[in-house]
Amino acid sequence: MSSVGDQLRAERERRKLTIQQVADATNIKNDHIRALEQGLWDAFGAVAYVRGFLRSYARHLRLDADALVAQLNTELGDGDGRKGDSASGIRRGVVDFLMLHLSRIRWSWLFPLLLALAICGAMVWGWRTWRTDSVNDVKSAGPVLGGGLIHAPATKHSDTLPIPNPTNAPTRR
Repeated sequence: MSSVGDQLRAERERRKLTIQQVADATNIKNDHIRALEQGLWDAFGAVAYVRGFLRSYARHLRLDADALVAQLNTELGDGDGRKGDSASGIRRGVVDFLMLHLSRIRWSWLFPLLLALAICGAMVWGWRTWRTDSVNDVKSAGPVLGGGLIHAPATKHSDTLPIPNPTNAPTRR
């Protein structure tokens, strides 16, 4: 039995279609059509793209798309079609891993939860800032005595200079 790519190429040539005509009709790039016909699966980012392009190409050529996808899965080494990327040798990077896991998140309930946590965090931060500022305002005002006067700190006698007596009279000791 011939490979998937061989079947596609043989049917295209039987219908006397060029790669450009198929590309225009299916909106698949010329390079991807060539890769499908040659079995170069590494030209695609993921096996899902290979399957999708294969279905479009097969429908355009009026071939059985489901049978070709099943044969593709067999060629890639995963009969159920779920493993795909690891069996085909298509390399996956960190971005592919992250996007796969981010796509599984239910954002409809996670986003409101994260928003509520952010609002609560902002409220706690604002309350703590307000409390800290009000305590610092009281401390910076200094000790308050009676009618709102600020009492100057007491100084030691040795720290002050003697004030001369204006009358030049001797002082008593």
